[in-house]
Amino acid sequence: MATAAQWIQGARLRTLPAAIAPVLIGTAAAYELDSFRPVNAVLAALVALLLQIGVNYANDYSDGVRGTDEDRVGPLRLVGSGAAQPEHVKYAAFGAFAVAMLFGLALVLITQSWWLILVGVGCVMAAWGYTGGKNPYGYMGLGDVFVFVFFGLVATLGTTYTQAGQVNLPAVIGAIGTGLIACALLMANNVRDIPTDIQAGKKTLAVRLGDKHARESYVLMLAVAILLVVILAPGRPWMLIVLLLIPACLMPAWLMINGRKRKSLIPVLQQTGLINLGYSLLFSLGLVLSHGF
Repeated sequence: MATAAQWIQGARLRTLPAAIAPVLIGTAAAYELDSFRPVNAVLAALVALLLQIGVNYANDYSDGVRGTDEDRVGPLRLVGSGAAQPEHVKYAAFGAFAVAMLFGLALVLITQSWWLILVGVGCVMAAWGYTGGKNPYGYMGLGDVFVFVFFGLVATLGTTYTQAGQVNLPAVIGAIGTGLIACALLMANNVRDIPTDIQAGKKTLAVRLGDKHARESYVLMLAVAILLVVILAPGRPWMLIVLLLIPACLMPAWLMINGRKRKSLIPVLQQTGLINLGYSLLFSLGLVLSHGF
């Protein structure tokens, strides 16, 4: 039986900023449209957090039963380490998905946007299909596409829409930016796991790009995400405060390019998660300040 601490570790709390970031940006974009709805924002945050936790448990289960995590470097994996029974981890994933859908249904009822039910179902199916099922797309190098679409575009634009009934340019730019940083987080994780993923037949984008180009792509994604705010600067000068994140990106970028040992890349995960959270906070602050400029 896994301990409570192990279950919490298995939820991978360091990845949760990737779930909160798009909700913060989407809410700030709704505020600029004079449509801030705090209840809707909280519901969107709960949906995003529970989906992220569900994805983490689902990946733990699917990779564990496939043997992908048997020689893993990094945080504890419940199934791969033998700390928890595979079925229990699968039930934890399904439980998180179920509660996320309940909060999502509440959001649908408030907004009367019934088509969002299909979006929610698509999110859960995509979350499970990343490493689950007979043909997991995460093993084909498509995981990064899922992360960009669902933890970037869908989460951000969906948050704005459920509050304002429309989306605007800041929501789109923010969605692309936070989506790219979330992809950078996944890339850092997958670069670390290239040797074991090759052995397990898991052809992530990092495996397909190769070690050198995968590391370079991490730096490129962070750079594009941050520099995109320049598009918004002419009418929203405070958006340039996002550029203050550049110094925070230097150390993880250096580690990604120069860290040869797999363990040396572990801190990059936490640093990238904090960068995503910092990005969302500065992006949101820039929008709020520019709205009153």
